Amino acid sequence: MPATYQIAFACVIFLGTYLLLIADKIHRTIVALCGAMLILLAGIITQERAVSAIDFNTIGLLIGMMVIVGITRHTGVFEYLAIWAAKLVKGDPVRIMIALATVTAVVSALLDNVTTVLLIVPVTFAITRQLKISPVPYLFAEIIASNIGGTATLIGDPPNIMIGSATGLGFMDFVIALTPVVIVVHIANMIWLKILYKKQLVTTPDLQKSIMEMDEKKEIKDPVNLKKCLWVIGLTVLGFVLHQFLHLESATIALSGAALLLLLTRDNPEHALGAVEWPVIFFFAGLFVVVGALDEVGVIEYIARKSLELTGGAMVPTGILILWLSAIASAFVDNIPFVATMIPLIQDMGRIGGITDLNPLWWSLSLGACLGGNGTLIGASANVVVAGLAEKRGVLITFMSFTKVAFPMMLMSVAICMVYLLLRYLH
Repeated sequence: MPATYQIAFACVIFLGTYLLLIADKIHRTIVALCGAMLILLAGIITQERAVSAIDFNTIGLLIGMMVIVGITRHTGVFEYLAIWAAKLVKGDPVRIMIALATVTAVVSALLDNVTTVLLIVPVTFAITRQLKISPVPYLFAEIIASNIGGTATLIGDPPNIMIGSATGLGFMDFVIALTPVVIVVHIANMIWLKILYKKQLVTTPDLQKSIMEMDEKKEIKDPVNLKKCLWVIGLTVLGFVLHQFLHLESATIALSGAALLLLLTRDNPEHALGAVEWPVIFFFAGLFVVVGALDEVGVIEYIARKSLELTGGAMVPTGILILWLSAIASAFVDNIPFVATMIPLIQDMGRIGGITDLNPLWWSLSLGACLGGNGTLIGASANVVVAGLAEKRGVLITFMSFTKVAFPMMLMSVAICMVYLLLRYLH
């Protein structure tokens, strides 16, 4: 049994880490690493236990996909897609907003959403300059769509990667369970945005014509490598679809795809590995250690018991509690540390309460955490990245201006998910 001081110290470090992450005064990677090192220095857990607390499947999957995306982005295919989508809807401003948001959602389901917005936002500014209208509605639509699209698959958003890794749920499990409701949520959000911004998104026929004169083919900078990248991405996604049947971890698939693409393109490994967001990787590692310490001293099991007492261990109230708690919490704190804390909690709830099928609770956690990130400007990494890119171009997106638009949409999205979960799983 851990000593009282160990339990108290683990809780203090965890809460301190969370508060510093919310305050956003110190880089989150530094906060997570300092928290992990304090846990080790205080002897709460051993170095071996700390290493085993780090989920290397999550880390490997992130690194593999970052390398693949890093090589692919240099081909210009993402810019091509954005201009192609704008021309497809004949340069109509409202339809362009929906088209760019839909491209963002689809790409976010197959790649990570931060990379997607990094590639789509510059093209969005180019298109809105041509149309002489505000880019803000487009940026809001892309932020919301990136988080919605990322919810649909195992690899789209870090919370899903973490849930899949901890539970053994595969790529197709996520697609079958979550994609139907994600499509409905995306359509509902696009209708809302169309109603909200229809009067602002007006341009002249001449300016619409200038969009039609843009040549998307000029954006393709390296057609030879593009073919190789698309072939490897297709093969990697097929690997994700089949990874349970192949008895391979998703990280193995992603890293194999990255290694194959490096071999085919003969890209400088230094450049390719430079595309890996190492601060994100070390943030995950530090966080896993901090949460692992809470698990080690028994705090998570205690919270699980109390949660089961609150809901009586019944599936419906437990699932709804997890969905809404995840959504509201993820709107105000980064959803990654929240999900890292919730995973062992749900596992303990299942063990203590004798719940054999935990899948409805995992879907509740995924939908709540991923869609809750749309609630505020700090709710998800993609939101902060878009705001930063906009600020560099002289467009200020404030916390309140975003929250006024996005928070009601987030509540609508989660309400749709609750109805879906009640009809399909929680009954």
